[in-house]
Amino acid sequence: MTTTAGAERVRRLPTHDRAATPRPAPPPWRLGARPRKALLLVHVCAAGSWLGFAVVLGLLVLAATTAEDPTVPAAALVSIATFATWPLLVLGLLTLASGVLLGTGTKYGLLRYWWVAVKLVLNVLLVTLVVLLLGPEVTRLAADARGTLDGGGSLPVFSDLVFPPTVSTTALLVAMVLSVFKPWGRIRRGRWDSGRPRESTVRVIEEA
Repeated sequence: MTTTAGAERVRRLPTHDRAATPRPAPPPWRLGARPRKALLLVHVCAAGSWLGFAVVLGLLVLAATTAEDPTVPAAALVSIATFATWPLLVLGLLTLASGVLLGTGTKYGLLRYWWVAVKLVLNVLLVTLVVLLLGPEVTRLAADARGTLDGGGSLPVFSDLVFPPTVSTTALLVAMVLSVFKPWGRIRRGRWDSGRPRESTVRVIEEA
């Protein structure tokens, strides 16, 4: 039997197993409907163009590796040098910038959901590869290719160029699939979600 003389104690306990998930913190700034759609259009167009450039790069490499005429690989390398550096870099940075703005201006954030975080990592990785690996390699091979076309140089070896279009096409397709299906849910931060511990009040009624 419970009486008023019973001691009622309140203990605050961390709720690691709380069933209800707290609402995510609102973004520091919110995109309106029209700016969000416009920015999303820019993001989709930039990513689609980036994918198209990667496919064209792969087709040129394939044509160069299967051609019997020695001038075809050299001409393909000169063509690749016209778009495999700055145009790809601009599209990559535009995709990254629009994606960051969409993440910070909407409920998804940048590191709140797994699919957004993975897309961010893929985008940064591809832009870094363009700057550090693809650009310098294409510039060197294009110089050798121009010498071959002028008749004063040997045929350049570009077997390493098979790797960039394969990686970039695969990564961009994965990013697009993530954007459509949004898998894996939210990134769990343990008890310190949104920078503060989650607690609940548990009342324990002792019988007299």
